[in-house]
Parts: sequence; C-alpha cells; structure tokens
Amino acid sequence: MLIGGAACAWPLAAHAQQPADMRRIGVLSAFGENDPETQRNLVAFREALAKRGWTDGRNVKIDYRWGDADPARIRAQATELVGLRPDVILVSTALALQPVRQVTNSIPIVFTQIVDAVSAGLVSSLAHPGGNVTGLTVAESSMFGKLLEVLKELAPDVTRVAVVLHPDQAPQAEMLRAIEVAAPSFRVQLAVVRARSAAEIEQSIDQFAAAPDGGLIVLPNPVTIGNRQLIIAMASRRRLPAAYAYRFFVAEGGLISYGIDIDEQYRQAASYVNRILRGEKPADLPIQQPTKFELVVNLKTANALGLNVPPMLLGRADEVIE
Repeated sequence: MLIGGAACAWPLAAHAQQPADMRRIGVLSAFGENDPETQRNLVAFREALAKRGWTDGRNVKIDYRWGDADPARIRAQATELVGLRPDVILVSTALALQPVRQVTNSIPIVFTQIVDAVSAGLVSSLAHPGGNVTGLTVAESSMFGKLLEVLKELAPDVTRVAVVLHPDQAPQAEMLRAIEVAAPSFRVQLAVVRARSAAEIEQSIDQFAAAPDGGLIVLPNPVTIGNRQLIIAMASRRRLPAAYAYRFFVAEGGLISYGIDIDEQYRQAASYVNRILRGEKPADLPIQQPTKFELVVNLKTANALGLNVPPMLLGRADEVIE
C-alpha cells in the first residue's frame, strides 16, 4: 500500500511543479473579467503568442488581474501582480500602466489602449521610450476631432455636443482639447458629461438631453467602455446621435465609430511580449502608432434616429452594420 500510494502521488506532485524553463506573463486589465470585449482581446493576444511559440500552460504561465475601472483596486492588483515577479507585464490603458510603473522600474511592461503616450508623460519619446516601458498607442489626441467631423456628417442638425469623459484621467483632457479645436469649424456648442460611474453618466446625459439638437461623443476609458450598454441605451432613448472611438460600441447598437481595431493591437502587443521574452529590452522597442482607422456605421440605429446616411459616408465606411 505504501509503495502504491507513493506511486500514485508522484505524478500529481510532478504535475504541480512548473517546468524549469516556464516563463511568466502578467496581465493587468483596467476592465472587468466578464467584459466580453476584453476577453476577445485577450484571445487575440494568446493566439498571437501561440503563433510565436508561447502556449499558456506549456512553456509560459499567464497571470491575470482585473481592475473593474476602480483605481484603488487597480493599484492593489498592480502590487500583487508585480509580487509574482513575471518576466513581462501587459497592461491596458493609462489607468493600469501608472500604478504598475509606481511599483516596478525593472520588470518590462508592454501597454495597449493608451493615447499619446509622450504627451501624457508615460514615455520619453516614441522612437526611444526608455526605461522598462514600451507599447502601442490607439491614436494621437488630435484624432479625436475626427469624431466630431463624422458625427456632424451623419447628423448635420446637431448643434450641441456633449463629450462623455472621465475627468480624473489626464489623457481625456487632451482628447477634449482636440474636439474643442475642431468645434468652431462645425458650429457646435460643447458640453462635458463626467463619467466616473453609471449613476453620474445617466444623470448627466438626462440633463443634457433636456434641450434639443444634441449629440454625444464618447471618449474611450475603462468607465465608458464598462458602461457602454448604458450609454448606447440612453443615446437611443433620448434620441441622441453618438460617435464612439471603437467598433464594438457600434456592433452593440451605437451609431458610428472611428478608430482602430483593438484586437489587432493585442496581436501586435504579443509580438513585443515575444521579443522581450527572447531577450530584447523594452527601451529598444519603439512605441507603435496606428496606421489604419476604421469607420463603422450602424444603419439600423441611423434609421431608428431618423437619419439619412449620406452616400459618400457609406462609401468611405469600412463596415456597415445593417
């Protein structure tokens, strides 16, 4: 019995031990674990890693931590993740990057979903980011003026535009400034909808919608992304044409979006993680900027709002959701 018991126990103990050459990746997402879009992004990341020879559970272990758009939770999760001593950490948004940088200046970090990393003071330059950080930006701040342009093209009667943003996240101010610069050209009056929570979003949009000829521009951040169903539903209920930065808002019922393919950004992030695991330093990997932006229109939503989509806009669209 003793010999048999030992023989049975040995494979279990061996299975519990990680191979000596097992590498470790930490992932800190500012979003919630149950967000389907976040999970889809991470599937794209893992598939791209596998194509480069890294399979979770075989030669690499991936540890996940979730922020749920809560700064205090994100700080705690950042400390916990760094304590695991991964070989490299993947982070999403500046909300997740900043606390990780505060607890480590040695573990390599690859970021995604960050706007204008140089202006935000997150890296020293695009070509030579320096330190232990590199990654991929979603756009320069100036791009967000384009959201006002496509909104007015689709809904020319809009004269008042509320910009839905998180007031405590510094990059949002740069995006707002780009829209403010563009606003006089389109003869619109801007307002700000502060989005720290679902309750604040709902109350502020209701107040804004009390006057006619309104529209929305929704800036990307963990709170607006996490509450996108609420924002889309309110835009529909209050009959507010709305422009978004990411396709998945439109796929879930939003009107129009102009921005990058987030799944593709996670695939590119996998390339940088692979290079770091194979010995390259983040300081030598330049910040990648997007070269393609997608215009997506939801015809069903346009029809529900009584909007006629201009043929030229339809012709430019990369995708039309019917």
